[in-house]
Amino acid sequence: MVSTRLHLVTRGWASLTYDWGWSTDRSHGEDGQDNANVAVIDGDKVLVSTFRQCVVPPPMCAYELQLPAPVNLVTFHRQPRRTNELAALTADGHILVYSQGGVLLNRGEPLALRLLLWLREDVFLGVGGCAEGPSQSTLLILGPSEAQSPQSTLEIKSRAEVEGHVISMCHSSNTGTVALQLEDGQIRKFLWALCMSPDSLKPSVVGWQDATGYSINFPDPCVQTALCTIEEEHLLGLTDRSHLFVDDTEVASNVSSFVVYDDFLLLTTHSHTCRCLRLSTLTVKGLQVALAADGGQNDETLRRVERGSRIVTVVPQDTRLILQMPRGNLETIHHRALVLAQLRKCLDSQKFREAFECMRKLRINLNLIYDHNPKVFLESVETFLRQLDSINHINLFLTELKAEDTTTTMYPYPLNATGQSAPGACGKKVDIVCDALRCTMESMDQHKYCLSILTSHVKKTVPELEVALQKVHELRVNPPGAANAVSAEEALKYLLFLVNVNELYEHSLGTYDFDLVLMVVEKSQKDPKEYLPFLNMLKTLEPNYQRYTIDKHLKRYRKALHHLSKCGEEHFTEAINLVKDQRLYSEALGLYPTDSPQYKALSCAYAEYLVEQQQAEQAGLLLWRCGEAVRALQAFVGSASWRNALCVAEQIPLPPDQLALLARDLAGTKLIELRRYTEAAILLEQYAKDCEEAISALITGAVWEEALRLVYLYNRQDIIETNLKPCAIYLLFVIFMTSYLEAQRAMFIRHKTRLAVVRELKEKSRLELLDEDVPDCPEAELYSEASSVMSGSRAGSKYSHSNSRISSRSSKNRRKAERKKLSLKEGTPLEDMALLHALAEIIHSEVHSLLKGLMLFQFDGQAGRLQQAYGEALQMMEVALPEVWQEGLQQSQAPITGPNSTANSIMASFQQPRPSSTQDSETPPPPKMRNGVKWKLSILK
Repeated sequence: MVSTRLHLVTRGWASLTYDWGWSTDRSHGEDGQDNANVAVIDGDKVLVSTFRQCVVPPPMCAYELQLPAPVNLVTFHRQPRRTNELAALTADGHILVYSQGGVLLNRGEPLALRLLLWLREDVFLGVGGCAEGPSQSTLLILGPSEAQSPQSTLEIKSRAEVEGHVISMCHSSNTGTVALQLEDGQIRKFLWALCMSPDSLKPSVVGWQDATGYSINFPDPCVQTALCTIEEEHLLGLTDRSHLFVDDTEVASNVSSFVVYDDFLLLTTHSHTCRCLRLSTLTVKGLQVALAADGGQNDETLRRVERGSRIVTVVPQDTRLILQMPRGNLETIHHRALVLAQLRKCLDSQKFREAFECMRKLRINLNLIYDHNPKVFLESVETFLRQLDSINHINLFLTELKAEDTTTTMYPYPLNATGQSAPGACGKKVDIVCDALRCTMESMDQHKYCLSILTSHVKKTVPELEVALQKVHELRVNPPGAANAVSAEEALKYLLFLVNVNELYEHSLGTYDFDLVLMVVEKSQKDPKEYLPFLNMLKTLEPNYQRYTIDKHLKRYRKALHHLSKCGEEHFTEAINLVKDQRLYSEALGLYPTDSPQYKALSCAYAEYLVEQQQAEQAGLLLWRCGEAVRALQAFVGSASWRNALCVAEQIPLPPDQLALLARDLAGTKLIELRRYTEAAILLEQYAKDCEEAISALITGAVWEEALRLVYLYNRQDIIETNLKPCAIYLLFVIFMTSYLEAQRAMFIRHKTRLAVVRELKEKSRLELLDEDVPDCPEAELYSEASSVMSGSRAGSKYSHSNSRISSRSSKNRRKAERKKLSLKEGTPLEDMALLHALAEIIHSEVHSLLKGLMLFQFDGQAGRLQQAYGEALQMMEVALPEVWQEGLQQSQAPITGPNSTANSIMASFQQPRPSSTQDSETPPPPKMRNGVKWKLSILK
């Protein structure tokens, strides 16, 4: 037996069955005038709750309506601005309308109307039985009767027959669409003209079709239906088995209740969550995906609710959602999606005060006021200040400012939703907002907004405490006469609320105002014995030295140096010691005249420091410009800056023999050691006047052409005659280079072949491990512990443990361990990485100059073989590059999944060690070939 079913047998032996179902009768307005009415039928009473004003559970209510007969159903007016009016269908066939216009009545047979919609004005749409049989329904459009009667009555204006039993109907106020659901789940659309009078309506019923003309029906009958727009108009349906359909597409299977409000779909689930989705940003498929997703930490569409919660109604143009619990009590929640949508709407229309109050009440971070649209906020700062019109509110906004963008962290925009507008000015967010507000407040009324101006200084990234204290000092010196101005005492008390008193004391010293210092220190817990002697001592000092002492105490060394530089020569020793201690050389040089002895002393001190920092050349420049030529020469020689050294030597001036000795010293002990052979030859030739040594240096550096130039310039052909030794060096070098190239080619081929084998074994091992039921199976012992194919979790964890031991060794042992880790020994865990490193060490020797020298001395055969060997080596390596350095080599391997995977194989795939950042960094990049360099000699072809 079904408790909500009634069986009737008439005198004519006709059997009738009536089923009753629960539905929530709520008003459907979407503006602020709708009271969010919900009606509860209690026999012959209708209990109405207006949730905009109060939240009371039944049997309590805002007001009740007493009717002359029991009530079957209630319907609310569908037209805007009249959604608070309702009509009740009683058991004796009367329709009672409660509105400002009075009561309309219509008598009929009992249960003649089972469904009723109040469409507009005094026009109703009802569903009744059909004379043809119980399997058909009749749609009736009811309008006011034209017959004169003491009572206002309704009469049937038009009717339409429906093939099937209509069990529910719903109406869209936006489009005027009326959707009918039949007992078997079929959907019909009721067509009628809103602009016509009831007498001229020609209603008709057609099937529900999509945009392509395909007929759509519910797979199962639904106990709740609603119309919504997702790209186009759709019908939502919820079955008694918790399946939610959009037309004939199931989008969720655990929904307990839902409601469509404005552009939102709100629903509760059996997993005790409440979802709120913006329909205009979704497709039907997107809605299905969104409802299947679990939601992230900052997913505004998801909220946990109490077990068994069901939606009663939503308060229009508000953030309140009313839920009913299984035990009957009601609860009001503010769903984050509704709250943020309302806030974004307020901020877009620059209703800052309304947004601020909502955010305070619901604990939404106030940074959203700026982050939502920084550009618009900065352009509307004055509007923001005038709307808030509260110093406390402005201070609260300033103190909550943070550097993060809350639209990407705390309150990200929903997927597919329109994002924020253009960003604000470049720079640090907190500083930008504080500066913008302070400038506007100072231009509007600096006395009224004094405390907020102080807050804007304190809240900056680097707090401007000294500036804030200076403003307090100005208030004390020149008290304002404005009625809304604050005193220095109040301003200081407020600063102490924002800043630690001891920190404020330190900064108050930086104002050099001892009265202000005393005002601050009196508010602290310091013993007068701690600060009075220090303050009294400061008062006895000369002003500049006094400020120097204060700045040094506050560790503001640059300011301290600035004040100390004004204290005269007697304090210069103290100044230079400060410069050395704090390394303020550049700042100090700017405080003294360039022709003063203090400037010279500072330059010398700075030069000593630069020499210690291995910047001897810069030290030499400083010494040279301040007249310390001898010391400058030493600095230039130490840095191998031979050109500057020779210039200073000529300026001193040095005697010719000492100049030649200097040139030999620079060439032999500096430049040749640095392999700067051409520069060494210039010194030996031009300053030491020793062409033979110059030619020798060039030959040593293989600068053959320049060596020959000097040979013929100084007519030293004897060097050519005696160059058998250099020729032998040529031949030995050619033989070495040719053999070296052949060896390198062979090694490259061997490493490349081994790398292919290692990669094949590693991939085979990985696939075999995935097929194993248990990664630590007995067969795993067949693998060698050192085998390079072991890429599973055990080998990875073992090597990680090895790394942890290495980290505690000395740097020398650590480097040794790193080299050992990349060993080319076959079977090591990182053999493939070691092979890549070895292959990356490609030949970059310079052979062009050597080839020209060989040609000059008629070693054509050796030059040709060298050129051919070098070219073949480069070509072979270039061809092998794509094979060795494969694309995506350093990318971590994704877990293997798929229809053929087992749970064990997937777990084994996840347990494989991923390449660490250290290993990635060790993978060498493919070498760049030298194809663009013209190294060949065409005459050798």
